[in-house]
Amino acid sequence: MDVCPVNCIHPTPDEPEFATTEMLYIDPQTCIDCGACVDECPVDAIFGDNELSEADAVYADINASYYEKHPIGPDWPELPEPRMLSADLGTLRVAIVGSGPAACYAAIELTSRPRVEVDMFDRLPTPYGLVRAGVAPDHPGTKGVADVFRSALSKRSVHCHFNVEVGQHVSHAELLEHHHAVIYAVGAASDRRLGVPGEDLPGSHAATEFVAWYNGHPDYTDHTFDLSGERAVIIGNGNVALDVARILVTDPDELAKTDMAEHALEALRHSNIREVVIVGRRGPAQAAYTNPELIALGQMADVDIVVDPDEVVLDSASRAWIDGPDSEPSEKLKVRQVEEFAKRTSSDSRKRIVLRYLASPEEVLGDGRVEGIRLVRNELVADADNPSRLSARATDHTETLETGLVLRSIGYKGLPVADLPFDDRRGVVPNENGRVIDPETGSPIHGVYVAGWIKRGPTGVIGTNKHCSANTVDLLLSDFASGLLTQPGRDQEHLTELIGERQPDAIDYQGWQRIDKKERVLGSESGRARTKIVDVAAMLEAARGEAG
Repeated sequence: MDVCPVNCIHPTPDEPEFATTEMLYIDPQTCIDCGACVDECPVDAIFGDNELSEADAVYADINASYYEKHPIGPDWPELPEPRMLSADLGTLRVAIVGSGPAACYAAIELTSRPRVEVDMFDRLPTPYGLVRAGVAPDHPGTKGVADVFRSALSKRSVHCHFNVEVGQHVSHAELLEHHHAVIYAVGAASDRRLGVPGEDLPGSHAATEFVAWYNGHPDYTDHTFDLSGERAVIIGNGNVALDVARILVTDPDELAKTDMAEHALEALRHSNIREVVIVGRRGPAQAAYTNPELIALGQMADVDIVVDPDEVVLDSASRAWIDGPDSEPSEKLKVRQVEEFAKRTSSDSRKRIVLRYLASPEEVLGDGRVEGIRLVRNELVADADNPSRLSARATDHTETLETGLVLRSIGYKGLPVADLPFDDRRGVVPNENGRVIDPETGSPIHGVYVAGWIKRGPTGVIGTNKHCSANTVDLLLSDFASGLLTQPGRDQEHLTELIGERQPDAIDYQGWQRIDKKERVLGSESGRARTKIVDVAAMLEAARGEAG
């Protein structure tokens, strides 16, 4: 949100670091304590420095350190004026496929202009994508962004069609027949594989499946995970890996206060997992998780965070680089945090999360099911093309960990979209800044756009999608104003009739509101903010206002 009167929050969308930053930073020297950002922030992420708890006091130093490396310049680039549409162009009609953050931000951008109508589609009966089915239940503040999205979905110019699958109930061609343009914001619904022997043994899963299971995604409610052993191993050390580890060792009574799915709570109450090992192929400075998630991990009650001191010792070249002027404050902090973990003492009476570095999976072991995993030790070497970048290279040293549960957490991956070109290597729809292109000719396919992870790959945080979607919408509006978009041959009434014939169980915004209300009522009965309905039939009952 563009609210700071003195430009003290960075990086801004105009700065190249915005696309990859793990958080935004407030310059303590420039801030005038006006509180505008506090009032505007949809997820209550901003506090006055005198309001920080003892556990969060480190964030004052994190913000200040960023500006030691990236001091604010004298000029603040002026933001471009929002593109407005001439009334002579008539009403712009856009279909958005998906209802997660990128889709909702696109709807917000579009409907901020007059004479724009949006049809939003999602194959699930409920909206918000990974905000509902991906954000960890113990991060309720992050889920608060749904209130921003609700303001877009509730507009009279937005027509919601949930429980409607594009490609099954309505085709891509039919969407174009009823709209000037279609934006695909379908995210990345698959995961990347390890490519090692034994990966498909029972007991080896994608972490994304585990996340969807405990968050109540209806496609994963019948999945089972072997929690009978005392150790779980997670390959990959991004934020999802830390989320999964935290869920596995958190007291179920604490999780029962969240909106975690009931079936997952019941399974975790009977879990024997006492140790979760998180394996990263490079060192602590190159870990994929963000500092806020790492800091939160170290603040868990009754859980030890264990690091082998030998794995934190940096060679002289790595140490010189970390301590030098070219490294980022976030990288320095990651190393400091892990060095602090390595100094802690652990207790056999507590559960533990073990952070392992410089190791990669070589084989998942077991006879008919997972019984262990063999890891190979790595060493860091300078990249030939970029000496400041350190890559992992396998050595001859291996070790075996006994475990009955292996979760791979090495990234999401997009899936092909019906009737659109697809880059299988990158897992995205080929595009130039959001305009879908024909890979054979390199020319734009008029009227077809992408936003979010299916556009740029699975990078960034929820807020990254705001800028991403805004750029796509700006291109769409430019194309509309230039006369490049075809006038729809069918109207809204015909689309509504078509969907009614193809999918009688389609759910509109009012239906979703009834599901939402039912979940909140169920939650209040057990002292929770929400108890998720995870069965599609039960969702349909709630959407119709039927007793269930």
